[in-house]
Amino acid sequence: MHSAVLAATVDVLTERGLAGTTVGAVARAAGVHETSVYRRWGTREKLILEALTEQVDAAMPVPDTGHVHDDLTAYFGMLARLLATAQGEALLRLSAERDDTLPDSRLPYWTERLERGAVMVRRGIERGELAPDTDPGLVVEIISGALFTRALISGAPLDENLAARLVALALTGALPRPPAGT
Repeated sequence: MHSAVLAATVDVLTERGLAGTTVGAVARAAGVHETSVYRRWGTREKLILEALTEQVDAAMPVPDTGHVHDDLTAYFGMLARLLATAQGEALLRLSAERDDTLPDSRLPYWTERLERGAVMVRRGIERGELAPDTDPGLVVEIISGALFTRALISGAPLDENLAARLVALALTGALPRPPAGT
């Protein structure tokens, strides 16, 4: 039941958006009773956030190639591919939409997603590929922010080439610098 409900949640989000994603609609799509969904998740918000977390984490495993550039290019290439799908568009809309009937729990969700990317940057710092004072969160925000902006605002195509260009641009500013005075 658990997997069926989470899959149905993503499907309903894709088809109907946040406003149309009710516990009743999800329960019908999953073929379960609405009370079963409430017993397991308690609120619509918790259900949606768990479904999003599972969907994104499954679609975007954190690579470990041994090179920060390759890791980030692969990771953000996966994000670009995901955002270009109907499910990715629904996930992006949900992240941008505000539902005033619910408390906003997006911060923990996005903090966790950004931390997954920051892990790759920290590994690059530890290997000496990036300057020790590189801010891992900022590097991830620079790349993901550009992808989200393109997806939400400009509507320009998202592809792996764009992700690779954004990674190269972000890392250029994070290259190790010689010590002052040398």
